[in-house]
Amino acid sequence: MDDTVPPLCVRLVSSPEPNCFYCFCCGFWRECGAGSTLPAMNNLHFRAATTADIPAMSRIRIAVRENRLSDPGRITTAMYEDHLQRLGRSWVAVYDGEVIAFSSAALADASIWALFTDPAHEGRGAGKRLLQLAVDWLFSQGAAEVQLGTAANTRADGFYAAQGWQRQAMRNAIEVEYRLPRP
Repeated sequence: MDDTVPPLCVRLVSSPEPNCFYCFCCGFWRECGAGSTLPAMNNLHFRAATTADIPAMSRIRIAVRENRLSDPGRITTAMYEDHLQRLGRSWVAVYDGEVIAFSSAALADASIWALFTDPAHEGRGAGKRLLQLAVDWLFSQGAAEVQLGTAANTRADGFYAAQGWQRQAMRNAIEVEYRLPRP
């Protein structure tokens, strides 16, 4: 078995399996070994989202394995459109011409409205970069801190903690709040 550790992954003594590594980039455990390292993302780039990206953004939002919507119709096309320019900004990660992840920032409350990656492309660093784009934009607009909420005890919960966000109290029985002050 190949014991090569992918970039940004660290073998931890407490790993759940012998060939398991914690990825600080994506914030969750990954199995590594022969044939399991992720392919290079040489054709990955990031750009501002457009209305043409909304179908892909919606597809990705519905496809996620955690933080799933109980009613997928609750997030409308108009809501995505609002976060392209009017209420905030959105960005997409594009790999080989396909949108594989997106983030959206909301200006009114200086929050991350959305950050989702297509499950087939998780663990490749797209979410980390998209989060940084959203945070940088909010700080450039004068935000003193950025906030977000995510389901507690999920990979997303670990991801935000690994990115240096400060975990706050539970917002309700399901969602925990995170805050990131301006550096």
